[in-house]
Amino acid sequence: MHLIQVDSVQRWMEDLKLMTDCECMCILQSKPISIEKDEENELMLSSQHSTCDNLQLLLKRAWIVSTEFTRIAQKLEKNRWQRVHSMTVRVNCHVRSMINEHNMLTRNSSEEMHQFEKLLIDKCSEFTAFTERCIQTEDEQILKSMKSCINETLSTVAQYFGQLIELILTNGAQNLLRQIEFSDNVYITELALSSLFSLTQEGAHLCRIIAKEGGVVALFKICRQDCFRCLYPQTLRTLASVCSVEEGMHQLEKVDGILCLADILTDSSHSEATRAEAAAVVAQITSPHLTFSQHLSSFLENMEEIVTALVKLCQEASSGEVFLLASAALANITFFDTVACEMLLQLNAMKILLAACSDKQIVDTPYSRDQVVTILANMSVLDQCASEIIQGNGVQLLLEMLFEKSSSGNSAEVAACERVQQKSAVTLARLSRDPEVADAAVKLSCIPRLIKLCRSPTERNNSDSVLVACLAALRRLAVMSPDRLEDSDFQQLVKPRLVDSFLLCTNMEESFV
Repeated sequence: MHLIQVDSVQRWMEDLKLMTDCECMCILQSKPISIEKDEENELMLSSQHSTCDNLQLLLKRAWIVSTEFTRIAQKLEKNRWQRVHSMTVRVNCHVRSMINEHNMLTRNSSEEMHQFEKLLIDKCSEFTAFTERCIQTEDEQILKSMKSCINETLSTVAQYFGQLIELILTNGAQNLLRQIEFSDNVYITELALSSLFSLTQEGAHLCRIIAKEGGVVALFKICRQDCFRCLYPQTLRTLASVCSVEEGMHQLEKVDGILCLADILTDSSHSEATRAEAAAVVAQITSPHLTFSQHLSSFLENMEEIVTALVKLCQEASSGEVFLLASAALANITFFDTVACEMLLQLNAMKILLAACSDKQIVDTPYSRDQVVTILANMSVLDQCASEIIQGNGVQLLLEMLFEKSSSGNSAEVAACERVQQKSAVTLARLSRDPEVADAAVKLSCIPRLIKLCRSPTERNNSDSVLVACLAALRRLAVMSPDRLEDSDFQQLVKPRLVDSFLLCTNMEESFV
């Protein structure tokens, strides 16, 4: 309860400036205190607020106004006319305040912008007048006939508001990209990059705007200039965010971005931080969760160079973060194209990854182990992998991963632990078709652990995917060594159909005796 109160107070403190501005606007009716232009004051305000700060303030106001639109629609549905009117007045004030503040902080606004602002203000005034007439009448028939008009006006106001916000955000992105594209000053470019990266963290919509306005082109332009080498990590980090949307990916393909990334990754003169951020971009564009990444034809042309560089980066990583980025890129590539698994085998990647797992300074989180076991699971479809696993003591590692537990209880970390357990069981199931691997798994007592995961929901954090993977691995090992299972385990977990065993385990209550 205490945490909730603190969060509420902090949120109120953040919104306080916006809300007090609104109250001031109610009293002043949007009239400026002075009609004279105070250019010195305007200059001071402009220097205090960067383009990014202005846009982030705008997004906060937009969130408040959008919330008010939703609440007005709800009150209108319940015929709460007095509340509808008061909230409409408040929205009117917020919109006028936002426009005035934006004009004060932004010089040389376009004619199109001014037209949109006027259109929105006029529509807000019309909306307020509508709702005011509603509270002055008690005739139900008249109110009923006006309700549809108010709904229509509310939709129009919301539409105009959305278009204005879109235009302001687009202009802000254009200004930042102009600074990045035409500046030869490292300090100015760094500030613009920092602002652009902050905007990409505001969500996919901002990333789409930046991509549409040529953000990918401008960022790769920096990555092709030696004078900006110190800015490569920051630039690549921003690129990874922009390329999380389809528009960014299309731009990447058009400007030969894959080739540029390959050049950075294979050039040992670049810092480890730069190559790690390039790996992060590769991880982003090859993510199996993206439906539009399969169209990267140029990636296949450069895949061998990229995979080789990423394996080297994993081998030479000086920190857990660098290893995580490089291994995440490799894991995604193994989903992206099956040929990558054969490349990894030729590059001794299995040996390198297994060795890295023994270094707790490098593979130090469930997230890193998730990437490693993903690569192992995808490579395990190749018959040649079995001998590599045996030589690198990989079965022992897979057993350890079956014991993966979150130390913090953080939901993201718990989910990562579940994935590690699931994929290690999948890898065991696939590799156990080789008698030598199956024998090693039995000798290391993998069967008791798999049974425990099947029978104890808390051991697998009630994960159904972990349960299915463990049942599959157990059945594969039971074929090789049926005598290692007790009769009850065999009758419940191996002999029935997989779906029947699954249902039995999901309905099983844990015994605390």
